[in-house]
Amino acid sequence: MKKTFIAALLVSVAASGVSIAATSGGFSPIVDDKGAISFPQDFRTDMVHLGSWFVPEGGASGFHGVYTEKSTVDAYRKTGKFPDGATLVKELRAHNSGNYTTGSDVSHETASLKQWFVMVKDSTGRFSDNGSWGDGWGWALFKPDNLTTNASSDYKTDCLGCHIPAKDNDWIYTEAYPILAE
Repeated sequence: MKKTFIAALLVSVAASGVSIAATSGGFSPIVDDKGAISFPQDFRTDMVHLGSWFVPEGGASGFHGVYTEKSTVDAYRKTGKFPDGATLVKELRAHNSGNYTTGSDVSHETASLKQWFVMVKDSTGRFSDNGSWGDGWGWALFKPDNLTTNASSDYKTDCLGCHIPAKDNDWIYTEAYPILAE
């Protein structure tokens, strides 16, 4: 009877798409015990779109779509803070512009993916000896040619500079995410 229950539970968890690590009290299903952050493969279908940025020029030009878990949105609406283990994924896509019936010089995303930034909230400083962790977050950068390796090894030099203006807001530019306040 006990084996049958456990087998049924495992099948149910697998069918729901929920990670066993997440259901058994694990910190994050995309973080291993040494703090290595994995690319969240199904984020576009498993997460909620928080909002987007558009950068018209420069190396980071294009559309920046940001995603998180629905449970993170729910928690943030209640507390005004990102919960421990929350994941933020920012996908950068190239853009094209053209004239359409809706207006001239209208920009849209293309299929060309530039990179992804992934952050995982860590309110307890679990991985202080790992250069990808600090200031309350785990920081990762993934390139389209290698989704298995975090291209960033030191968040202070590779990531933090872009977030300095949002330091007083837990390093996150929440003004672009109206879903958090709805």
